Amino acid sequence: MKNTQNLKDMPEQTSIHYPSSKNYIEQLSIDCVIFGYHEKQLKVLAPKLNFKGDFWAVPGGFVYQNEDIDIAANRILQERTGISEIYLDQFYVFGKAGRNNIEFMDKLIALNPERLSENGLYKKEYDWFTRRFVSIGYYALVDINKVIPQKTELDESILWYNIKDLPEMIIDHNEIVNKALAALRFNLDEKLIAFNLLPETFTMKEVQELYEAIFDKPFARNNFQKKILDLNVLERLEKKFTGAANKAPFLYRIRKESVML
Repeated sequence: MKNTQNLKDMPEQTSIHYPSSKNYIEQLSIDCVIFGYHEKQLKVLAPKLNFKGDFWAVPGGFVYQNEDIDIAANRILQERTGISEIYLDQFYVFGKAGRNNIEFMDKLIALNPERLSENGLYKKEYDWFTRRFVSIGYYALVDINKVIPQKTELDESILWYNIKDLPEMIIDHNEIVNKALAALRFNLDEKLIAFNLLPETFTMKEVQELYEAIFDKPFARNNFQKKILDLNVLERLEKKFTGAANKAPFLYRIRKESVML
């Protein structure tokens, strides 16, 4: 699905330093795995928290009491990518009984006592953060060239990482990425979603390179091309000029009525 709602129409975004004072649903969060594709590599957008220590996470947030779950996910994604038209899919609910932030929060406080003292992190907030949390996982597919990664006041940076070289992330966020990748692979052909990671026009070779990056394995060229063309969702355009007209590949684009957005 694509989100066309503007931020001005959404609930006002406020600091998550003191979430217990906000109108959030308690013990429920959303974690978003944002996939991009660049230079034949599948990428994941991940912020690094602006604290002493190495703390990376997938982008996430909380849900307002009067907010639909999908609207909340779209809001979080729009705030992090700067774009509003995003392919978004809910793929898993992380709800083990022992899932909480206690180990992460204790380590964060131990490394940052001057910032997270009693004056900086009240017991009420510590208790709020360290309860059991159920998290709804979404993955998003974006044209990486259109994204302008957005930091929050809690971030040191927000960067694209090769999925094979992801840093060690907080809590179970590496597991969240792995499950998102498995869901992406499972849904790739049935929902015709791979093309959301490509620019508007592309060559068949570029489609194959994308599939090989997602599945982390090579495909036989002739068999792959036949498989993609048999989907009957591509429109063939003029040839792409490469300097050698007799070898120029055709450009394609997805038929808008064919792809799930």
